[in-house]
Amino acid sequence: MQAFRLDGKVAIVTGSSRGIGRSIAEHLAGAGAKVVVSSRKVAACDEVVSSIRAAGGNAMSVAANISDRAQLENLVAETRKAWGRVDVLVCNAASNPYYGPMAKLPDEAFNKILQNNIVSNLWLANMVMPEMAERRDGSIIIVSSIGGIKGSSVLGAYCISKAADMQLARNLAVEWGPHNIRVNCIAPGLVKTDFARALWDNPEYLDPVLKTTPLRRIGEPDDIGAIALMLASRAGAFITGQTIVADGGVTIAG
Repeated sequence: MQAFRLDGKVAIVTGSSRGIGRSIAEHLAGAGAKVVVSSRKVAACDEVVSSIRAAGGNAMSVAANISDRAQLENLVAETRKAWGRVDVLVCNAASNPYYGPMAKLPDEAFNKILQNNIVSNLWLANMVMPEMAERRDGSIIIVSSIGGIKGSSVLGAYCISKAADMQLARNLAVEWGPHNIRVNCIAPGLVKTDFARALWDNPEYLDPVLKTTPLRRIGEPDDIGAIALMLASRAGAFITGQTIVADGGVTIAG
């Protein structure tokens, strides 16, 4: 459908060398967008770029560490140098260096989570929104988590950052909406990625989850990639400031 096409659009996807980010990059490229694949290691990005090109898409690699503002500025600059613009920004990269109670949360770990999962997203958004405003067209997508709408005894800091991402999207949607820039979040539940391997690869954790999940399965990266495509395209043109939960029904099952 034409509503889901992104021909002529340029998209940056952070954390796109694997998992959810890779699926998002592949979906956007498959819809005609020129996609910048970015993560810390350029070799991993190059592998994704090769795969996208082999499938007939258009992509390039730019390595960047989201904790480094200069590297993010270079990411945006290299994108503009190659393709002249940024139409879609997907902030997918995130960190979670600590698992355990907040009572024992080290300041260093908390600061890293807040920096990488919230502040870096704002940095990137502020780098691209002015040009989007000039064209009166743009879409920013932040990959959050259902952790942002649930309490946790072991992922507290991460959940705080993901709740903040939802509010960041709402704030930016209000601020930049008059310029026809849409800002939304996707909040996945448990998805089969390397990032969440400690959860889904543990039968003692996974089995009870599957029994109480209405769809009786965990997510796959492509379950999230397709939602990002909708939000990036004309199909999502009247959606802004929202958080789309994709969790197989976990959060409505009690």
